[in-house]
Amino acid sequence: MAAATSFGTACILRRAAQTFAVSHSHINSNATFSFQRKLSSHILSVSTSSETGAILYKVVLMSSRVLIGVSASGVSQAVQALKGEVDVLIKGVGERNVAKEVKHILEMARRASSKRETLHTDFLTPPVLKESMQVLEKLADVKAITQGGYPQAERCRISVGHPEKMTSDPDIISALSIKGNFQFEPCSHGDFLGSILGTGIVREKLGDIILQGEQGAQIIVVPELVEFLMSTLVKVRNVPVTCTKIPLISLDYEPPRTKSFKTIEASLRVDALASAGFKISRSKLVEMISNGDVRVNWIPVTTKGNTLKSGDIVSVSGKGRLKIGEINSTKKGKFAVELIRYL
Repeated sequence: MAAATSFGTACILRRAAQTFAVSHSHINSNATFSFQRKLSSHILSVSTSSETGAILYKVVLMSSRVLIGVSASGVSQAVQALKGEVDVLIKGVGERNVAKEVKHILEMARRASSKRETLHTDFLTPPVLKESMQVLEKLADVKAITQGGYPQAERCRISVGHPEKMTSDPDIISALSIKGNFQFEPCSHGDFLGSILGTGIVREKLGDIILQGEQGAQIIVVPELVEFLMSTLVKVRNVPVTCTKIPLISLDYEPPRTKSFKTIEASLRVDALASAGFKISRSKLVEMISNGDVRVNWIPVTTKGNTLKSGDIVSVSGKGRLKIGEINSTKKGKFAVELIRYL
């Protein structure tokens, strides 16, 4: 009787081993084979029916240990592979702080895609937004959507996830209207920004600020801060204000006014093109670069030798912004450059 029981137990355990091997063959064939070999040695040690419960317990315990080991190994390999892929994708991002943020967003995107969920960034600066979208477009299994409230928004949030899950734009931004009598005390962009940050929120939770002249301003924020700002923001500089939520469709923005013209230059260096675009001397512009007053794509430049390309945005403190348009080579080896000045 004991022999029959032992034989029956052995058969059950063999079937359990085979079932485990088939169902987990996709994980790691070496680990599965090791499990079967260890299980067989336990099967041979079965001699009485009273041992069946203990043996089954060992089987379950051992299988779980194998799974944990295999899973840990798989996760480790996946992490290493992801790290290598991320490093390759961000290799072209020059500015260190921008590259760091882009790397974080890229890792977030991979995590969202693998877990079939949607994740969102805070409001990003234009250079981080630009570089992130360029990198995310290279990922086939990731969908990325930017939202800033209106077409010309500079600061936007990115939503990332698996294409099959992101079928519509997530509701991740809200708009507020800040009204007051600014007729006798006009307030600047910096005044509104300072008052908003003075409530205790961080800049990353706030998008663009759209000035409305004597009436006040409209702002874009993360939805979770709407109620807080409505109850906390009561003054901008010395002007009492009321803060109310408005639909995004009510945002009152004007497309930027621009003036386009062409220049012929011997090089595409920032000092040459910015000097022509802002109508200031080359020596004056070089001085402003040294003082940190010149930015390319919102990042300060430290040398006059930076080469520009189509699409670059040059901003000079106190002078405004300039976009580099189409660039063509002339027969004399110079460059015909379209410059678009923001008015």
